[in-house]
Amino acid sequence: MKQYYKAIGKIGEGTFSEVMKMQSLRDGSYYACKQMKQHFESIEQVNNLREIQALRRLNPHPNILTLHEVVFDRKSGSLALICELMDMNIYELIQGRRHPLSEKKIMHYMYQLCKSLDHMHRNGIFHRDVKPENILIKQDVLKLGDFGSCRSVYSKQPYTEYISTRWYRAPECLLTDGFYTYKMDLWSAGCVFYEITSLQPLFPGANELDQISKIHDVIGTPAEKTLTKFKQSRAMSFDFPFKKGSGIPLLTASWSSQCLSLLHAMVAYDPDERITAHQALQHPYFHEQRAAEKQAVASHRKAFFPECPVAPELLRNGWQISKDRKQKQSLRPGEDHPKRPGPACPTELPRLTLSGVTKLSSYSSPALPSAWGPGAHRKAPVLRPLKCVGANQKTDAQKDIKPKQYHLPTIERKGGGY
Repeated sequence: MKQYYKAIGKIGEGTFSEVMKMQSLRDGSYYACKQMKQHFESIEQVNNLREIQALRRLNPHPNILTLHEVVFDRKSGSLALICELMDMNIYELIQGRRHPLSEKKIMHYMYQLCKSLDHMHRNGIFHRDVKPENILIKQDVLKLGDFGSCRSVYSKQPYTEYISTRWYRAPECLLTDGFYTYKMDLWSAGCVFYEITSLQPLFPGANELDQISKIHDVIGTPAEKTLTKFKQSRAMSFDFPFKKGSGIPLLTASWSSQCLSLLHAMVAYDPDERITAHQALQHPYFHEQRAAEKQAVASHRKAFFPECPVAPELLRNGWQISKDRKQKQSLRPGEDHPKRPGPACPTELPRLTLSGVTKLSSYSSPALPSAWGPGAHRKAPVLRPLKCVGANQKTDAQKDIKPKQYHLPTIERKGGGY
């Protein structure tokens, strides 16, 4: 990889990988290189990685981190994912801030986050680790990254591996033995929503038991039917004393009713009652975003498909253009259209006088000559079968042709794609 990229500095490090800022020696562009700590034995093992499969399926999308290249060294077994370089993550954006972001900016970021979740879930993938550190921004663009924990929405439950950072973990992840769905991503996104707005985590539990306690302190204990569903998916039984819940703390005065409505829908305790990403995009909270998006699409169409200008002489001659765009543009002559210069033409053609004919009767076609020929006995000619050249037989012309040999170029295994 050193022959293609130059290391600039370290961006961060996780349990399974290290992220470096790299510069391409080919074009001088900067990228984020995710160097895996695990070593791989074959290209097949690399291609089976869920993270690579997910990024290839989801790219390109304006709110999903772009995978630029996959670099695999067969000798050492090292693997690196070359991705686009972003400015920072949401955690870095809000860390140490004294004043929250404007509601317009929060709305803009959350709309993009819901767009990324909708695109992902529509493509049969759920993230399982949505948190501020995995949501990247560059200027006003938000992108979801780190698909190392993702799974297929069609994969078989229960899920056994450790998932989701505790503060953003949905109740079904905490209270069942791995029986959860893509709805867990919406819970996590709701927790991020609150944190961006208030600069404080919504449920900062010290451990799993404290995490459930923090959730109950705010939104109360769930309905009996919800607990019954969870109990069916857990070996160990549990019961909670009834708690009403204090409600979501409003740390800032800028919370609108629509903002709170969407937040409550995202952190609904029962996953069956929780909003989907597609439904969230249609929420009244995002009315301005949808209107702006619609206007941008209309402007884009207008730029690429401008209206045809009307010839001035048509307007001068009294021709009118229908303004109704839903109908086809049609030209209607005005009432005061001047007569064109030229020879005078009669308004009616003279009637033809047909001598000897007073009425046209039904017309019979003349007799056609026989297809069998004169004097034929109307027997169909014998059709001789065509002589077909079999797969193992060759014509004289084919025998002289020598087959060409084609050589396909060898595939380089070290590179990848989007």
